[in-house]
Amino acid sequence: MRLEEKIRLIAQEFSGKETTPKTNEKLQRLEQRRITPNSLIPKRRFLFEMFDKPCFARGELVGITGRAKSGKTFFTSMLMALGVCNEVMGIRRIDPKPLRVLWMDTEQSEESTQEILCDRIMKLWQRNMPEGESTDNFPSDMFDIFNVRADAWQDRLPLLETAILEYRPDLVILDGIRDLVNDINDGILSQQVIERLMNLASETECCIVSILHQNKASEDKNLRGWIGTELTYKSFEVYECSKDSDRIFSVKQTMTRKYDIIDTLQFVVDAEGLPMPVSHAVSHAVAKSAISALSYAPQSAGNYDAEEVFTSVMQKGEKLRAYELQSRVMERYKSITLNGYLYIKDMAQRIGLLCKTVINPRCVYYSLQPALTATIATTADTASNSRFASSP
Repeated sequence: MRLEEKIRLIAQEFSGKETTPKTNEKLQRLEQRRITPNSLIPKRRFLFEMFDKPCFARGELVGITGRAKSGKTFFTSMLMALGVCNEVMGIRRIDPKPLRVLWMDTEQSEESTQEILCDRIMKLWQRNMPEGESTDNFPSDMFDIFNVRADAWQDRLPLLETAILEYRPDLVILDGIRDLVNDINDGILSQQVIERLMNLASETECCIVSILHQNKASEDKNLRGWIGTELTYKSFEVYECSKDSDRIFSVKQTMTRKYDIIDTLQFVVDAEGLPMPVSHAVSHAVAKSAISALSYAPQSAGNYDAEEVFTSVMQKGEKLRAYELQSRVMERYKSITLNGYLYIKDMAQRIGLLCKTVINPRCVYYSLQPALTATIATTADTASNSRFASSP
């Protein structure tokens, strides 16, 4: 018996009368939406893993919130870099195949958007690129980046829909969703925007990540306005970004429909302006000492010998990126501040201990050139400024 006939007979049985074409159409739609234990439903697919938990699901919305300058763009830069990197800051891309990324920036200037692409996303790729890959081969064809700040608010959502349907990205970064509405407290418009984004994500199997500020009141961490309420209700996950007084950025999951991520991602910004992880084993006080550049004086580094510092973390002939060298030193010598490290590194270069190789402004290597005792002796005045007694 055909489906239409079965529906008609069921309707007749319950109503005692013939079904109208309109009723019949609705019943057919209901049957298409029926869920049974035997329904063949595709399993949900995720883009990334964080702390060994799947996150950022295809076909879903994800919200990212926080105060101004709390690290939201840093976090989304990591996510975008993951499109072409296997792992960034402990977050891993699940699919070995690179992801296509679409970023629509509604807030910043065109110059700022380009700076984030060049100075964060591209640098993160260079830091994590495969062995033997050239720094000149950044896969720009995997990115579709648009700045629509100059467009009217009512034009931005249609532009985003067009871009998603045309370029078929795996990951969409919408910074920020507030600029798709005229009034963040317009309930009807907010609901319409969220529903259109949900349909887009579902239709194209992409993950749409929307950025929205928190409410201004210090004790209220809810997403701002009616648009924030709708985004919270309809999102698969929500992540909160924050920055404390010690300049440690934190990202934590505050809501999920599937996998709870209990751990908090923490990072600081290194000398290259890129995120660097804060070890969970390091106490808050030590982390503060390790990253503070404001209270630095050379003696506060704690009497370290420049030659001993660098020969203890790298081998002769080994080449390290600037961030790798910094990470090794500051992990081994926990009380050295960032400015203390830069000071010691400068002195090591002056006495011929470190050789700096600049491939391009975004790719700098350091190698070890063991200083001769005689050389150090003849540069006693310089060396004495760089000598500090080793810590236990």
